[in-house]
Amino acid sequence: MELTIGSATYRIVTVERDGQFTAHAVRADTSERFGIETVGSDPESAQRRLSAWLEWQDEHTQALEALQQAERTYHRALAGAAFATPEDDSTEAARLSLESVNAARAQLDEVRARRPDA
Repeated sequence: MELTIGSATYRIVTVERDGQFTAHAVRADTSERFGIETVGSDPESAQRRLSAWLEWQDEHTQALEALQQAERTYHRALAGAAFATPEDDSTEAARLSLESVNAARAQLDEVRARRPDA
């Protein structure tokens, strides 16, 4: 089974072990294993659990990247505000970028709270 999430394509490998089915992902572009191994009572449940985790992982990566970008913008705004004149609106830019950091952090926390069980 192949699964594409975002820009990555994975081959889902399912194996039966001692009456349980395990599934893991292999990146199609590098043939390297990626992520966690999930267990299910049948191949489909193991694959569903792995697919849910891979989708969550993609969303988590996007939320983390958004937070990191917001933090970089905030740090640039702070540096600009440190040398600003009173007529400059650099302080306002720093305040707005801090709000963006807080919003991105809240989004990341929300995504993390939805992490599926392995």
